Amino acid sequence: MPVLLPTSRSRGRTERTRTGKPAPTDHAVVIAGGGPTGLMLAAELALADVDVAIVERRADQDLVGTRAGGLHARSIEILDQRGVADRFLREGQVTQLAGFAWTRLDISDLPTRHAYGLALRQSHIERILADWVEELAVPIYRNFEVTGFVQDETGVDLALSGGETLRANYLVGCDGGRSLVRKSAGIDFAGFEPTLSNLMAEVEMSEEPAWGLRHDALGFHGLSKTESGRVLVVVTEATLARSGEPGLRDLSEALVAVYGTDFGLKNPAWISRFTDAARQAASYRERRVLLAGDAAHIHHSVGGQGLNTGVQDAVNLGWKLAQVVKGTSPASLLDSYHAERHPVAARVLRNTMAQIALLRRGDDGLKAAREVVSDLLGMDEPRKRVGAMMSGLDIRYDLGEDHPLLGRRMPDLDLVTPGGSQRLFTLLQGARPLLLNFAKPGCIDIAPWADRVAVVDTSYQGPWELPAIGPVAAPKAVLVRPDGHVAWTGDARQRGLADALTLWFGPPVAT
Repeated sequence: MPVLLPTSRSRGRTERTRTGKPAPTDHAVVIAGGGPTGLMLAAELALADVDVAIVERRADQDLVGTRAGGLHARSIEILDQRGVADRFLREGQVTQLAGFAWTRLDISDLPTRHAYGLALRQSHIERILADWVEELAVPIYRNFEVTGFVQDETGVDLALSGGETLRANYLVGCDGGRSLVRKSAGIDFAGFEPTLSNLMAEVEMSEEPAWGLRHDALGFHGLSKTESGRVLVVVTEATLARSGEPGLRDLSEALVAVYGTDFGLKNPAWISRFTDAARQAASYRERRVLLAGDAAHIHHSVGGQGLNTGVQDAVNLGWKLAQVVKGTSPASLLDSYHAERHPVAARVLRNTMAQIALLRRGDDGLKAAREVVSDLLGMDEPRKRVGAMMSGLDIRYDLGEDHPLLGRRMPDLDLVTPGGSQRLFTLLQGARPLLLNFAKPGCIDIAPWADRVAVVDTSYQGPWELPAIGPVAAPKAVLVRPDGHVAWTGDARQRGLADALTLWFGPPVAT
């Protein structure tokens, strides 16, 4: 039997011994899957000083294939909130990445420091995240998979490949679209069957290919040059009948059906098949088991929203799960994770399906529809609204209607504080909630929550502006959650503040 040892030193209360015998609780949280979502969630929990570990089937962080190709503006903001955005910006290419049905959307005039996307392969994104997680001393159990689990009132017993076991207070499935965690939890994965199948590959060609994008009766196709000089192929297959791992013959036949030749196809680095199936977990939580990323939602890759949605799932869940694990908040706080993130992914599925409908075939009617949509998106107001949606900047959780900021991401203001000028995102790097007081210093008292929420007396003289909304009235005080979303706005009268603090950060402590 293999000995279960993590690849980096555990932060946890107990560690697996060399005999493989489990301690009563191996980790407070175990994450199944070490992709972008799992890594981001692990970092969030580690920042909150929670004992978290990852179980990952791969021996290292290497990826076969291109996978996702970039970070949208809101994801870059989130990484900026944790002080690590520069690590990604150094390696990627800043570009106007947002688009809808292949209509490029310029978001450079939206009110954010990161009014752009970042072209960066998932392999690089994962490596940078993994390096950060290693710095945070999160243990990763590599070459293992979660094969089953049993929940009780106090935790989850996990069965791993190779006959090993772990126990956790909570298990989070970040194990992809075929998630065993989701299936074992009995959570329905409802949605829509595929209408098309795409092959994607990185290959060599002995003939000059037909570079660029094209539509025809089968669907959409594209040939482009990669960083390594190979050809990146995306081609729609003529049938949905084929499934499983595709080979060189499948790719050759698909190219011939579209271009009349396979351009001397040879030496594939990898070939993958994906469809436009759109599915979403009926619930993101089943008692002590939660889902995030592709385990909770799948859709076609057009628009590049999948990885970004998963990373944002992780940041929404991380601080809530940390508070529940520590006993600061009741377990019911975890219900807000589903309530907030399920509608976000549902909208992603809808806009992805709409894009596929426009791209599905090359007939005259759809060509005309694409042209009409493209014309509309050339107008400022639709461009800004759809650009904010596709880049994640317009996400709003339903926290009330008292102020337009409620539920939205807090702008990264240049604040004047007693310690000098500071960006708001810099103040969020510790992943702790903030109460920003723009009124008279010291006029807001939250002593019963002082151990959990930092009060910052500050001033700001510039405009308050939100993507897709525009200018908004300046509040006198703002409660900002660790994920950067606004939980309360008000003034020195503090109406509703105690309720908001209790809801999001636990009951008051007697002082």
